[in-house]
Amino acid sequence: MRAKHAGSLLAVALLSTVGLATPAAAAAPVVLSVPSLDASPGGAPVSLPATWFAAEPPAGAKPAPALLLLHGCGGLFERPRAERQLGPRYTELAAALNALGIHVLVTDSLTPRGERELCTQRTGERKVTQLQRRRDALGALAWLARQPGVDAARLGLLGWSNGGSTVLAATNLVHPEVRRAAVRPSLAVAFYPGCEAELRRGYRPSAPLLMLLGEADDWTPAAPCKVLAARAAASVPAPQWEAYEGAHHGFDGTAPLRLRRDVPNGANPGQGVHVGAHPEARAAARARLERFLRETWGLPARPTT
Repeated sequence: MRAKHAGSLLAVALLSTVGLATPAAAAAPVVLSVPSLDASPGGAPVSLPATWFAAEPPAGAKPAPALLLLHGCGGLFERPRAERQLGPRYTELAAALNALGIHVLVTDSLTPRGERELCTQRTGERKVTQLQRRRDALGALAWLARQPGVDAARLGLLGWSNGGSTVLAATNLVHPEVRRAAVRPSLAVAFYPGCEAELRRGYRPSAPLLMLLGEADDWTPAAPCKVLAARAAASVPAPQWEAYEGAHHGFDGTAPLRLRRDVPNGANPGQGVHVGAHPEARAAARARLERFLRETWGLPARPTT
């Protein structure tokens, strides 16, 4: 693990569908639903709205890995929410991952529980809990493992902020349902997660973990995540992290930096939090993500020519 400094970042390109080695094609996205391990009040499994972005590897190729993308507290959809259009963060990354030969599933934990967002709710009062989100993630992984063309030995989690916290919770062997899970991820990635809860519990990773953090993040600060990684350093595998100087919460997006006064949580409760893009950190994080995926899953390397 090491910290990145924005002043010395390499001018790396964003992960894109251009210039990748033997890129895979991608099918049109499919809207469907997948069962959570969480139960509704009537006892049936919660049905999670989802979008499936299937990579189409060359004929004769082996089953491909798959990543489950977990949204943050703002949910999946662009405003107005009535249009139910996935935000560009998810569609752009799904296209790039498909080009690497990786299937992508994006799930919605809020809508089936009657919520549109959690960001303006105090952490201890949120209507959708991390227990529910952890069960959602484990249920979606089990669904992925059953799909034709998916390599059940190469399933991964990738989440942002609240979804990043879910990544930590769904890979922490302290939780009984994680220990009991028939299907576990073989890697996990968390963009600027809130790490305090799993730090308090004690983090015992079930899979290789990469955390991508902003040094200037005043919503989910980087420091607790570094401590979490340090305390779990003796684990096999040990968590990895990268922290980017000058980068705030949401640094991998494209919206300008702004102060959100409607968020009651963060490092300075009542004073709001800063959210916005940091182009250098975004590029470096995407490059680090791609390297982590290639190394952990044995994906083909980029050509050196």
